[in-house]
Amino acid sequence: MPRVNPIDTEYFKDERRTGDFTVIGKTVQRSDALGHVTGRTEFFEDRTFPDLAHVKIHRSAHHHARIDDVDVSEALRVPGVLRVITHRDVPSNWYVVLRLIGIEPNDEPVLAEDRVLYKGEPIVAVVADSEAAATEGAARVRVSYTELPAVLDVEEALAPDAPIIKQAGTNYFVYEGHHCRRLRFGDVERGFAEADHIFEWRYSSAPIEHAPTETTGCVVVPQSSGRLLIHSNTQAAFFTLDNTALILERPFSDLQVKGGTVGGGFGGKVDVMVEPLACIAATLTNRPVKFVYSREEEMQVSSPRAAERIYIKDGVMDDGRIVARKVMLYVDAGAYSRHSPYGTTKACAHLPGPYTIPNVYADCHCVYTNRTPSSAMRGFGVTIADFALESQMDRVARAIGMDPLQFRLRNAYRDGDMKAHRKIAEGTALIEVIQRAAALVGHELPEEYRALTSSTPRGDQP
Repeated sequence: MPRVNPIDTEYFKDERRTGDFTVIGKTVQRSDALGHVTGRTEFFEDRTFPDLAHVKIHRSAHHHARIDDVDVSEALRVPGVLRVITHRDVPSNWYVVLRLIGIEPNDEPVLAEDRVLYKGEPIVAVVADSEAAATEGAARVRVSYTELPAVLDVEEALAPDAPIIKQAGTNYFVYEGHHCRRLRFGDVERGFAEADHIFEWRYSSAPIEHAPTETTGCVVVPQSSGRLLIHSNTQAAFFTLDNTALILERPFSDLQVKGGTVGGGFGGKVDVMVEPLACIAATLTNRPVKFVYSREEEMQVSSPRAAERIYIKDGVMDDGRIVARKVMLYVDAGAYSRHSPYGTTKACAHLPGPYTIPNVYADCHCVYTNRTPSSAMRGFGVTIADFALESQMDRVARAIGMDPLQFRLRNAYRDGDMKAHRKIAEGTALIEVIQRAAALVGHELPEEYRALTSSTPRGDQP
């Protein structure tokens, strides 16, 4: 398809060009819509099994504490309770979900051993023949603690006098020997010295819970062959299978994961949180076992989008060119890694935004605190970075008295530009997208900006 003039609103109305499209420009019914509205869609909880047992968890009452003693005697006296599971029952208790792609070390226990790092961390799993009995049994577990200082702020966690909460000895993830994921391009201090204006602002976000209609859960059914059949609402069946098998120290072929319709996920159902314990419970009892979060658990202990704090400092010329950008990013991983080291890398890879800036410096920190571990959520790593970068673009444009869209057009990537990651930009289209958006909302651009294309040589810009 030829490059389209973004101002040509008639292009996509031409049936000769769009007549063969089956989705673009058409109303298309979702393939699952009929099942949803008629109630025929099957979710994992719609499957019923005889002698179904249930798992409930006794969780930490503190953000950070040493575990002095765990007493399960009263839990075992509850009628209907079949077993209690502690860390000693987990074959390989320490894991990190991203070890499948080489991210280490294993930093999270399936069940806490000698300490807890966040409020709500699982300590004991109770298996019972009814949900009510499992809930009562979990409530009767008694844990003695020695409370320890908690760190709940990312910058405080990196302070020299901060209590170290991680076994690895640092409150940050180590990237190839460095305290953060780094980006260096040009000489940012020289760029600031040459700039006509310096602007610096702070941006921050809070943790965001996915709040799916269907809470996280699974049902595990022992098979006569010795295999375990896992009915799960995971968003990543093979990811779940592999991590669960490693925790159980069983061959991958011993497990079968059946996914299906997910009642809302948005990234929140890629952590392997319920399947390992349900598998252990099913193995110990030789019964089908169901482990599903309550709404309270989903809101308290499922992984939210990470809270982030971002400082952006820009050096800008009078004509609107950004000549230097420095970014300090702090991602709150919470108590454990989960997907946060990867999300922080994604954020660094996204900097300094879709703009050609000759001098760039970024330090992106994946920080551990005594908060609920964060993880994936729709575009994680990029979403909050984009919020900060584009807010910065608007504020700088207004500060120098320039139209925000013209400011973006002046600095936008063009084909052939060198990115800060030392990759040549190609297939860029930000200029055309801005022009088209401006036309659609009636935002008038001067002729020299409307004439720009992504292939316009940098020296020919307005």
